Amino acid sequence: MDRLFTPWRHAYVTGGGKGPGCVLCRAVLEAARPESLVLHLSALNVVVMNLYPYNGGHLMVAPRRHVGTLGEATPDELADMMALARKVEEAFRAVYRPDGINLGMNIGKSAGAGVADHIHLHLVPRWNGDTNFMTVVGEVRVLPEEPAQALEKLRPYFEAPGEKAGPR
Repeated sequence: MDRLFTPWRHAYVTGGGKGPGCVLCRAVLEAARPESLVLHLSALNVVVMNLYPYNGGHLMVAPRRHVGTLGEATPDELADMMALARKVEEAFRAVYRPDGINLGMNIGKSAGAGVADHIHLHLVPRWNGDTNFMTVVGEVRVLPEEPAQALEKLRPYFEAPGEKAGPR
């Protein structure tokens, strides 16, 4: 029998990697740290790589302010979220050349939200045939790159001309 070891997932499956407070709020506060997975900070939202992605490039767009429902978000926060989703789509098409893109939100724990009390929009590049037997049979995902590698590929699409790389 073959075995596939994924030790980096241990913190996730045991709940040990969560830390205090909201992971998305912490991402905003820690955006300037070198190990941060924050791709971009706008005035109202954060674009952050998913630490436990479904596919290479999987990221999230979330309000910087801690809000749990669309009704709690301001119209400006929601408009900025969609403008950033459009920018992510453009970056995905240039960097990954996907056949499609999943875009979605799970609001509340029973809807499948891993961060149930802070809304966030998932964007995932997809390719024809990218769901393989490992996911279907083995409940395992095989990813071609780590979130930090995806961050470096996507970062140039969020920089203004002449700007230095880093979260904003």
